[in-house]
Amino acid sequence: MQDRRYVQDLTTEELEQELLTRRREERLARVRRVVSARRAEQLSTASTLNRSPILAQGRMAGIAIDPLLREGPEPAETQEPRPKTLRDRILLGIEIAALIGLVIVIVSFAANVQRLNRDWKGQNTIQDLPDPTATPLIRVSILPGGHRPPAMEGGEAEPVGIAPKVAIPTTSPRSPTRLVIPAIDIDVPVVEGVDWEQLKKGAGHLIGSANPGERGNCFIAGHNDIYGEIFRYLEELKVGDEILVYAGKQAHRYTVRATRIVEPDDVSVMATTSTPVLTLLTCYPYMIDSHRLVVIAELDR
Repeated sequence: MQDRRYVQDLTTEELEQELLTRRREERLARVRRVVSARRAEQLSTASTLNRSPILAQGRMAGIAIDPLLREGPEPAETQEPRPKTLRDRILLGIEIAALIGLVIVIVSFAANVQRLNRDWKGQNTIQDLPDPTATPLIRVSILPGGHRPPAMEGGEAEPVGIAPKVAIPTTSPRSPTRLVIPAIDIDVPVVEGVDWEQLKKGAGHLIGSANPGERGNCFIAGHNDIYGEIFRYLEELKVGDEILVYAGKQAHRYTVRATRIVEPDDVSVMATTSTPVLTLLTCYPYMIDSHRLVVIAELDR
């Protein structure tokens, strides 16, 4: 019969006995829960063995089955992230510094190119050239129009297309003074000479080559990525496009017949011809300048 007395009515011995009784009941309940959980696990394992043909055959033959052969997904191993070592941090810092340095170089190069183009476009007039001299023979080993000036002893820029070194002659009434290509929106002045200093001022007419309208090869060079980028889109010219070369106010009309990509040392494009021909030259490709782009046009009569 259950004791219905209040706690304050119980003696010390009765309270201790009641506490021991409740502790035994709690332990018994925990044991029952553990036994029930193990029994459920055994039932699940037996069900798995019954579903697996290999395990079922092994069990029937009395063979012990390796637990690794049991079917079912294995718990995924959790890989903790590996902490970064000092070496990894140093390499990361080097990579970041290299990337920043590359960005600075590219930005600086682009800024220099823009500054050169602004300087060229800001020129209003072309300074007077030295007094004319006799035209020397053309003796060159490399085509003009390079992105960097060639260096001589003492750091002087070496002229291209003339030998020996002489003063650049002033233009004659028949010398080219202006080049117009409507198809690619070009309208630039033409100066005498194709060395580094002359090509800063516009397109350069090779000294010793034919004048506009004359029989022979009228050779004109220009930059494509610095000093105004005057020949930036020369590669877009197509056969049949019109080119106008002025000698003073006299315009001579040429028609494009061919375009070529040549090596920088292929000076055959500067050779004289038996018919009136115009040859335009610039570096190629844009901002790389490893080759030369040549446009060949014939005089319209």
